[in-house]
Amino acid sequence: MSDRLFQGIIYQMRDAIGRTIGVIDNNGSVIACSDLTKIGETRQAVKEQISYSTGEIKYDGYTYRPLLQTGRPSYIVFIEGTDVMAEKMSMILAISLNSIKSYHDDKYDKLSFIKNIIMDNVMPGDIYVKSKELKFAEDVKRVVYLLKVVSAGDSAPYDVITKMMRSGSDYVLTTGEKEIVIVREFPKEVEPSEIEKSAVTIADTLASEFYTKAYIGIGSVVDNIKDIARSYREAQAALEVGRVFDNDKAVVSYENLGIGRLIYQLPITLCQMYLNEVFQDGCLDQIDRETLMTIQCFFDNSLNVSETSRKMFVHRNTLVYRLDKIKKITGLDLRQFDNAITFKVALMVRSYLNSRNNQMLT
Repeated sequence: MSDRLFQGIIYQMRDAIGRTIGVIDNNGSVIACSDLTKIGETRQAVKEQISYSTGEIKYDGYTYRPLLQTGRPSYIVFIEGTDVMAEKMSMILAISLNSIKSYHDDKYDKLSFIKNIIMDNVMPGDIYVKSKELKFAEDVKRVVYLLKVVSAGDSAPYDVITKMMRSGSDYVLTTGEKEIVIVREFPKEVEPSEIEKSAVTIADTLASEFYTKAYIGIGSVVDNIKDIARSYREAQAALEVGRVFDNDKAVVSYENLGIGRLIYQLPITLCQMYLNEVFQDGCLDQIDRETLMTIQCFFDNSLNVSETSRKMFVHRNTLVYRLDKIKKITGLDLRQFDNAITFKVALMVRSYLNSRNNQMLT
């Protein structure tokens, strides 16, 4: 990771400096350089000499200066030339890369810590101590976004998301081949609509600019870093429940799952018992696809017959006939609120059971 980090910075600085510049690792190998042909060269003599020096050294037409971390050289920067300008530029280069490396290491340590929390690889009692050590902010709200990539374009989704999340307080990590976790920090006062809007923006940007389709689950907002694991599990549940009950939505929030969240937490046997009680003798199988679409439209229009017939471009009497047919088959009159709720929940339970059966088959 340091190789890519240093190479990216040196590539940006090469034209401004106008000389060959690069970095040597602790083994004496050139790991980054403005002259790509030099990457991989070994400069063992420089490594040995610099270990006895507190400042720069000049060797074979180059000026070398160590990056000091925890009191000892970890990397060595070099610049073409041995003049006064080379000395000054090597010092600027060392200071710049050292600061960037320190920031990167700090960010990496925090990412590893967050991943361990999410994966339950850290003891609860150690979380508070480690968060203090890593200087996590305490006066913020955090929420977990879980992205499940369905299809991707030419760009790697993780790299795209990392570039999008430029804030130093946003953390991006992977938990699977097609799963990306974003831990976002928000001010103390944050509206749920703002959190969901941020996720929608991410999904839309991935789709429109990078041809990447992804579903995003949002966990609940937490104000303690140890609760990030709970927010992550809720984001997982949001994706799963959304896939079963609302698969046309790219963004699903755990706090907006409604009845689906309740059904998702019920035992399979209880769901099966409820379904058998509502649809006795398999009467649901007698309802054709067109009638089921009519039922869904009727629910979407708040059980309003006139509005449903208008949306479906059918005569009111035709819709009434279909509703009567459903009542005859199931014994439930969907024009009555209680019966409509019973039927709606039963349909959701059936979708949930079908989903679980498909998972078992795969």
